Amino acid sequence: MKSRLRILLTNNTLAHREGSEMFLYEVARGLLRQGHLPVAYSTTLGALAEEFQRSTIPVINDLNSLQEPPDVIHAQHHLEAMAAMLRFPQTPVVYYCHGWLPWQERPAVFPTIAKYVAVDDLCRERLLTTPGITPEQITTLYNFVDLTRFQPRSPLPEQPKSALIFSNLASDQNYAGLIRAACYSRGIERVDLMGLGSGNMQMHPEELLPQYDVVFAKARCALEAMSVGCAVVVMECHGVGGLVTTQNMDAMRRLNFGVRTMQAAPLTEASIVNALSGYDAADAAAVSSWIRAEVDLEKYLEELESLYFDAYQSARTRTVSPEMNLTAAANYLQSLAPLVKQQAQDEQRAAHFEQRSHLLEQQVQELQVELAQSARDSAHAQTTTMSQRGSLLQRLKHWLTAVHGGNET
Repeated sequence: MKSRLRILLTNNTLAHREGSEMFLYEVARGLLRQGHLPVAYSTTLGALAEEFQRSTIPVINDLNSLQEPPDVIHAQHHLEAMAAMLRFPQTPVVYYCHGWLPWQERPAVFPTIAKYVAVDDLCRERLLTTPGITPEQITTLYNFVDLTRFQPRSPLPEQPKSALIFSNLASDQNYAGLIRAACYSRGIERVDLMGLGSGNMQMHPEELLPQYDVVFAKARCALEAMSVGCAVVVMECHGVGGLVTTQNMDAMRRLNFGVRTMQAAPLTEASIVNALSGYDAADAAAVSSWIRAEVDLEKYLEELESLYFDAYQSARTRTVSPEMNLTAAANYLQSLAPLVKQQAQDEQRAAHFEQRSHLLEQQVQELQVELAQSARDSAHAQTTTMSQRGSLLQRLKHWLTAVHGGNET
């Protein structure tokens, strides 16, 4: 058996420190430590791609840059995944599903996919309800944390004094205010934001998390906070999953502390206060101990490496015909056609609306000039002026109706 593998890892973007991006980053660095040859591929690169490069992991945005076929493709997100699978049509594939909701997480179906990996039970349901994928092809590998980076903090206080909103979506322009109000009502006066949406991206969250007693997060962010020893409230714009406790931690882990768990309660100040009311320093410590025993990256890499080698070995005894690949590619293109056409229609409508908006702006400016001139008229012509204004308002109403396609009244 080959001792080391050249592994092509695909992702929708490699721009920011987000969920699947950071997953791929940690996996690639782990594979490098184990002696493999990871190469990351995406058509959208940015600051995170530079982090890959600094770790001596090659990053490409053109598959023709890879002069030697990979031994295995670690595929994430169907556009990049299909491009890689078509470019290297004999390379076996381990295909990941990271989410239930995003369009880019829609599972691809292709003859060279040896194994599908779900990151939680909900993603397994998504795979199971995709035509062309059999239960035997699916493995569930729950998410990990690099425990060498995320070290335990000092014991939590009996009453929380600080909180962190650890999210790429949260900002003071959306629901961060609800969290702040809930925290203040519970005596938590320090509430900070960290993530893309707030403009406070941090390259080393492991250094900051120990400063906070309570963390509001989901998925990987929640796992990292729990591994450090913070009390975690699972929440996002979808809703509030609640405080992670020894009673619910196993069930919530199987759902990756994700969107399905957040159906427990709506996103309101009251539901956040209710979650905070269960704060228990000793229970949070027990949760952290259990999480650290479950999420070790090194154990995860052993399981993933086994999947890679199984896929590599099975491909040596299995032949995939060009016709099979072409049929799968045709099916994929057929599935994309309605979306591409809808996008074109949306762009046409947007362009039409923009033209109408420019027309409205010009006409409003003309009305403002006429109204200003009318206001300067002499007092003895007031009746005439009111009539003029009425006429101008009627014209404005007419133009508004025209701009909105006759739907305004």
